Amino acid sequence: MFWGPPADDGPMTVLRSVHEDHGATFTERGGRSVVLDYGRPERTVKAVRNVAGVTEAAYGVVSVTGEDRVDYVDNAVTNAVPTEEGAGCYALLLDPDGKIRTDMYVYHAGEQLLIFVPPGEATPLAAEWTDKTFIEDVTFEVRTSEFGVFGVHGPKATEKVASVFTNGTPPDDRLTFDRGQFDDVGVTVIRTDAPTGEEGYEVVCAAESAEKVFDVLVNQGLNAAPFGWAAWDALTLEAGTPRFASELDGRLPNVVGVRNALDFEKGCYVGQEVVSRIENRGRPPERVVGVEFDDGAVPAPGAAVLDGDAAVGEVTRALDSPTLDATIAMAVVDTEVVAPGAVDADAVDAAAVDGSRTSAVSLSVRADGEELDAAIATLPFVDGSDRSARVPQYG
Repeated sequence: MFWGPPADDGPMTVLRSVHEDHGATFTERGGRSVVLDYGRPERTVKAVRNVAGVTEAAYGVVSVTGEDRVDYVDNAVTNAVPTEEGAGCYALLLDPDGKIRTDMYVYHAGEQLLIFVPPGEATPLAAEWTDKTFIEDVTFEVRTSEFGVFGVHGPKATEKVASVFTNGTPPDDRLTFDRGQFDDVGVTVIRTDAPTGEEGYEVVCAAESAEKVFDVLVNQGLNAAPFGWAAWDALTLEAGTPRFASELDGRLPNVVGVRNALDFEKGCYVGQEVVSRIENRGRPPERVVGVEFDDGAVPAPGAAVLDGDAAVGEVTRALDSPTLDATIAMAVVDTEVVAPGAVDADAVDAAAVDGSRTSAVSLSVRADGEELDAAIATLPFVDGSDRSARVPQYG
């Protein structure tokens, strides 16, 4: 195993100078500097959709050790934590009202669990769980700056990883991993749950090896285009993947439809009673939907969604889709205004107008003092080489 002693949460990319050499500009997410783009992100999106791309992921990382590590985390989160090495899960941490405090990937790495959380969430998570530890044999350490984590996404992602991965095999099953080498560098390769709607892997290495691993991913074997946060935003929106900062934070899991993060058979966790009560009703008060616009205006996050004169929701994020050459958005809207089945792909496809991906449900969005005509659209917007496990689903 490649991980070493504990370290503090890293404030920025582990490869800033390397990214600068590639012409990168930067932005900040969760107090961490990340690559925004390398110029013309719309072209990079198309490259990922057609071949493969590489991005440095901005996760915070928490290591959980001790005999009670699996039981402790399993009792805290919404999904069943794997008990066998080499497997992982996607899960949520909720507050007592059932609202999402953070999402995470939990991986069983032998003598420790490694938890990948959104940027800025590692330190508060480790501190909170440490404060709530009493007699359990468990320790939490923020290890963010010890790791380099790179995403490889695209229809040729498997071919790309296989072309440079030795003494290991790219995993077939989602959220499982295998260990091996890139040249003489030890790496762990994880099969993702397809957040971009394409085949995907994450490559984890020691921070001191990150420059070498990035070089291998970009330049050796099958080439892959480097991409940053702007392209990531477009790819995940096109794939219908709710993200923490825009769709998940502070909302009920039932509203955002991330059923892959919920195990309804497991024991009690904070917020479970609320989630189960809404699930048993069969109808959350709001839903995440796709929205497509007739013109090229791009509404800002928080823009009001209107049904006639009544505000019925808000846009969470929107952009001009490089793949579709159209303006698309995700929004949270009142369930009552969405026609039955409008967020179900089969139902929307059956009701599609003139072969488009939009349903007969028409709304409007207020942006910059204007009302933009909009229609509920099928999620995902783009059918890639894989399907995101987070595309909203409702019971």
